[in-house]
Amino acid sequence: MNRKDFIKTGAFAAAGFTILPSGTLFAKPGAKVRLGFIGVGARGMSHISEAILRDDTEIIAICDIQERSLNICRTEIAKAGRPKAKEYTGGLDAYKRLLDHKDIDAIIIATPWQYHHIQAVDSMLSGKHVGCEVIAGLSVKEHWDIVNTSEKTGMHYSTLENVCYRRDVMAVLNMVRQGVFGEMLHAEGGYQHDLRNVLFNNGKQIYGGGVEFGPNALSEAQWRTQFNIDQDGDLYPTHGAGPVMQYFDINRGNRFTNLVSFSSKARGLAAYVEKESPGHPNAKINYKNGDITQTMMNCANGETVMLTHDTHLPRPYSLGFRVQGTKGLWMDVNKSIHVQGVSKAHAWDEAKTWVEKYDHPLWKKYEKEALGAGHGGMDWFVFNGFIEAIKQKKTPPIDVYDSVTMSVILPLSTKSLEEGNKPQEFPDFTRGKWKSRKNVFALDDSGL
Repeated sequence: MNRKDFIKTGAFAAAGFTILPSGTLFAKPGAKVRLGFIGVGARGMSHISEAILRDDTEIIAICDIQERSLNICRTEIAKAGRPKAKEYTGGLDAYKRLLDHKDIDAIIIATPWQYHHIQAVDSMLSGKHVGCEVIAGLSVKEHWDIVNTSEKTGMHYSTLENVCYRRDVMAVLNMVRQGVFGEMLHAEGGYQHDLRNVLFNNGKQIYGGGVEFGPNALSEAQWRTQFNIDQDGDLYPTHGAGPVMQYFDINRGNRFTNLVSFSSKARGLAAYVEKESPGHPNAKINYKNGDITQTMMNCANGETVMLTHDTHLPRPYSLGFRVQGTKGLWMDVNKSIHVQGVSKAHAWDEAKTWVEKYDHPLWKKYEKEALGAGHGGMDWFVFNGFIEAIKQKKTPPIDVYDSVTMSVILPLSTKSLEEGNKPQEFPDFTRGKWKSRKNVFALDDSGL
């Protein structure tokens, strides 16, 4: 089955999901990675769809507490002509029975954030590599637990942060490495995405309307909204931090040293509920998470970084990247680039021209494989990088140190806000190894 037919005929498309299935028939003969999936809702099913369309994976087992998700998953596996996966359900600890399988090489985790830490630790202790959706943990200690467990067991942990593979992001990485922008000085990024209809179960395609959240809602509205009620901080830092870490060689000759966060008042979510359903009690909730959270960080080599979390207000989607050096800069919001001595003085060039010129070699090589994949092809690359690393017995492109570094910004930003915008020291998860480690991201011709 090819991707076009899968998307056209699958229940995933029939259900109106906005995250399209992705993947490709891409294999090295004889090498198969045996996978178990913990959490097969919308995001988990997108990873299932990656595995379905590959010849080098076997879907051994799936786990979810909701029959609706399991049913969609088993239907698509059957349509693809794949053997039926063993299913585990019945409670929050059902995944532990899945981990008893001796014939599973790696686990894909796509559950709510609060479960990632314990499920990842248990998976590694059972002798399985882990590819996990963000966030890695909710406290600094939980992030250290993941590092310590990975080092103790020899099992890899990799955050499946797909924006690191966005085509323009990788083209700019190519420009940074070739010195187009000169010496790097500053970068910005974040998660600037109107998620109000996701948080309140009001998406016209997936969610079916309404301003509810919690157990009676669907998908992310069941759990993600509660974080915005209980916690003030950058709840989703990895989309911005992941790419910036590659631009500045973080954990590989450089590191984040400290951060401080600032947060605006919270008005957007309550106003949205009142607009959609006047008088609804959800409009009277005291949402703790500020509508705009900005986190500023220093780097050991003298660069500065700013991340913005903005998901509660009306706005077009943009991750807000800005990458700036002594010779020029890229601005994602206006899709423009300026390079000293090449661009007209005080004028922007259309970024498209530069991105095409410096298109990353991995995109040039694997464009056909990624064609039609979720999130503009990014999903294929991040899943492929993890699978190829397991097959080739290599460290994943986004390793455990990278994973916890981009994720720990959440609890650090929360603590900074709780302490009146007090700067927080950034943990060195590499324990000093950052000084000698080399940046290998997207330099391996095999797709890693």
